[in-house]
Amino acid sequence: MEPSLDDIALFVEVARRKNFSRAAEALDMPVSTLSRRISELERRLGVRLLNRSTRKIELTEAGGVYFERCQNVVAEARIAHEQLLEVAQQPKGRLRISMPVSFSLSFMPVIFRDFCEKYPDIECDIDLNTHEVDLLADDFDLVLRFGAQPDSGVISRRIADMAMGLYASSEYLASHGSPVLPAELPRHQCLRTHGNRRSSIWVLTSGKQTEEVTVSGRLSINNMGMLQRLAVQGVGIAPLPIYCPSEADGGELLQRVLPDWQLRPMPLMALFPSRLMPAKVRVFIEFLQERLTSLPAREHFQIVEALEARDAGRLRKVITAHIRQSA
Repeated sequence: MEPSLDDIALFVEVARRKNFSRAAEALDMPVSTLSRRISELERRLGVRLLNRSTRKIELTEAGGVYFERCQNVVAEARIAHEQLLEVAQQPKGRLRISMPVSFSLSFMPVIFRDFCEKYPDIECDIDLNTHEVDLLADDFDLVLRFGAQPDSGVISRRIADMAMGLYASSEYLASHGSPVLPAELPRHQCLRTHGNRRSSIWVLTSGKQTEEVTVSGRLSINNMGMLQRLAVQGVGIAPLPIYCPSEADGGELLQRVLPDWQLRPMPLMALFPSRLMPAKVRVFIEFLQERLTSLPAREHFQIVEALEARDAGRLRKVITAHIRQSA
């Protein structure tokens, strides 16, 4: 009897995770059943695919070859099934996403609300973290990360470029002065994402001009939301997305520093385990890209926040500023 596609799919899941317990959990089946099905597959093929031990499993040479050929076959079959269903109904299923916590707090609440309204049959399971993810072993459909990503064998796609500017509180600027040139930044307390040299070199552009300055400060933290809060507390000058909601109240909390200058845009990258993209992932990526790259994105978040806060004065201020910019 020829091996069934179902059994091949079970083998692919075990081979990806190199762990029967994790694979069984993802497949929602008992470990004993999974182990028995894999043993039966090996018997039908007449070759050992896995070397089992009490601590871990490893692919045999034949198992490695079989996995490389079969994983795309299984993915293709799954996508074909989903696309067939998509003809008659909306995308559905559980969508597991990993993204940085600061990004999610700043931009995603409104986006998730609207996405869930548009696609009620998709269940979003969000992991807020920046740790390194093994897409071939971890159970994520999509990973969002900022900046260029190392070549790890996964598929990546640039979703948006986040325009970055410098911000500080009026309290800080009153005490330390407001820089008028990038060359003055080394004399200030600058909040950085890391304490290493790379994070301390800020490259700013204004039109065709480019300035590179080495900055320093007493605090560095790899969380955009915390950088924003430290800047509000008057700790120093922080790099933040230009349409970050922290500016939504018209600059009362934070003021733009060197408004004619921008830091290098920060790319938002989407990482996938395969080029074969399920419908639920595809529609989320398209939705996110449309919202992040739309021109009125900053005003959209400001207006939504003002409405949700029922702050009429703040809403008038945002709309007035938008009309002046558009005039």
